[in-house]
Amino acid sequence: MASSYNGTGHIDVYLVDDHPPIRDAIRSRIDEVIDMEVCGETGSSEEALHQIQELGPEVAVVDLSLEDGHGLDLIEALQVQCPSVQTVVFSMYDEKTYAERALRAGASGYIMKKRSTDALVEAIRTASEGGVYMSERMTSRILDNVADGGGTNFPIDELTDRELSVVQMLGEGYSVEDITDRLNLARKTVETYRRRAKEKLGFDKVSELLQFAILRRYGKDAQEDEEPVRQTVPANR
Repeated sequence: MASSYNGTGHIDVYLVDDHPPIRDAIRSRIDEVIDMEVCGETGSSEEALHQIQELGPEVAVVDLSLEDGHGLDLIEALQVQCPSVQTVVFSMYDEKTYAERALRAGASGYIMKKRSTDALVEAIRTASEGGVYMSERMTSRILDNVADGGGTNFPIDELTDRELSVVQMLGEGYSVEDITDRLNLARKTVETYRRRAKEKLGFDKVSELLQFAILRRYGKDAQEDEEPVRQTVPANR
């Protein structure tokens, strides 16, 4: 794998998002930053892993919903195969559900797409310097959990990453068959994840789980406050 640092202070960024207009917007903003450059992009998890190994960017900006997989899986794979590459999640999905999971998977930041691309640029710079970037709300929540010795779990926190991925994709309108194809899993396995998620969340019917997933997809249970984002202490890699 190529080195992720070119010795000039220049930050090479790789974009992983299955929506070309989003990639265009990020690339246009990064093109305005003198010390950053987009070195590659894709909407595919598999292609991203291959190209990142070849190109060796310093930071990868990763969406959670990809053409052929889930962003959390890609982040975990990058941690193993490209440990020098820092990852920043740029997603429409509520940080209350995914930010801590992304950090545990190895991400160095989490930005919701309702934030500006300026915030994303700052997150990329923070990650390249070895820090972690997230919203003040998430920083406070994590600190509260630490202060409480782990805190009280929110019901959705009881889901495994795979169970949560299935719930997310159900909310996007994917059928069980679609999910088996995108996550490369057996139909019975996907149905098991769906059943476990339903039980853990306290639903009696799959239809209730689907309604919950759709509401989360459109942020109906998310807080609407727009607090600023900030840098946290550097991550221990």
